[in-house]
Amino acid sequence: MADSLPTVTVIMPVYNEAATIERALGAVLAQDYPPDRLDVLVVDGGSDDGTLDAVRAIAGDDPRVRILHNPARRQAHGLNLGIAAAEGAVIVRVDGHTFVAPDYVRRCVHHLAATGAEHAGGPLRAAAHTPLGRAIAAAYRSPFGVPSRFSTSARAGFTDTVPLGAWPRAVFSQVGGFNTDLAANEDYEHSYRIRQAGGRVYLAPDIRLEYLPRQTLGGLARQYFRYGRGKCQVLLLYPRSARPRHFVAPAFVAALAAGALLAPVSRTVARLWRALLAAYGLASAIASIDTARRSEWQHLPRLPLVFATIHLAWGAGFWIEWGRQLAPERRRR
Repeated sequence: MADSLPTVTVIMPVYNEAATIERALGAVLAQDYPPDRLDVLVVDGGSDDGTLDAVRAIAGDDPRVRILHNPARRQAHGLNLGIAAAEGAVIVRVDGHTFVAPDYVRRCVHHLAATGAEHAGGPLRAAAHTPLGRAIAAAYRSPFGVPSRFSTSARAGFTDTVPLGAWPRAVFSQVGGFNTDLAANEDYEHSYRIRQAGGRVYLAPDIRLEYLPRQTLGGLARQYFRYGRGKCQVLLLYPRSARPRHFVAPAFVAALAAGALLAPVSRTVARLWRALLAAYGLASAIASIDTARRSEWQHLPRLPLVFATIHLAWGAGFWIEWGRQLAPERRRR
């Protein structure tokens, strides 16, 4: 039975993950998949916090674990290096701050075979260890905070993208690797190319993984600013990949900024601007109460700040990247 299972290479792009790599890599090495059909590539982006020392200590003499070096540091570069060096027929991605269930690899392989999908993964379940971190994790599970099916849905089915997950290795020969020019969102862009080539992406709730989100508002803001930049880059490359949810935060930030500039000179704009702030405040309060009800009430005072950080950083990153992309175009003209 085990001999009929495909060989699997798990790729872990990491950078300064000393705090979480022991648990993350340990979960990969503890998979219930046949050990002789599984190998692990840890692709390090120049960590200087002891990450590689921790990897070597965890792996010990385990021949399944190899370390590759990624001088470019970006995840897309690390993933492409891992794919090029992979020996498995199936590629599985696990990040250094994600913790997969013991059957993660087996279920990924099962759903690829059962559905014929070119990419299969499970919903992202955020978990944290500080009060603010737990509030951030709760916001991830709210459609108001992160309106994406892979963080809010418990239903199986084909979708536009999934976090991490698995691919038949042949997919990368067909559509190429990850786009190294993107600041972020390289996973969504790759899924879009798969779908454009006639492939499918499958979300399976029984593929279980936990994700450790940022633990501070500053870290969250930097993360979502980068996400906003990456989404703008992807939409400029592939306008047809756009979904209505991609424009909500940028539209809010644009309206907020325009109102702040014009409100002093126009009473009508001032009234509309105040109405916008009131509407957002009301929506944030309702979403915060609903999110706290479904998680823990102690998160309630923090959730409005978390939601605002996500939306403002994402929208600002989107418009700043749009301006950066527009400036070279103007110079060329």
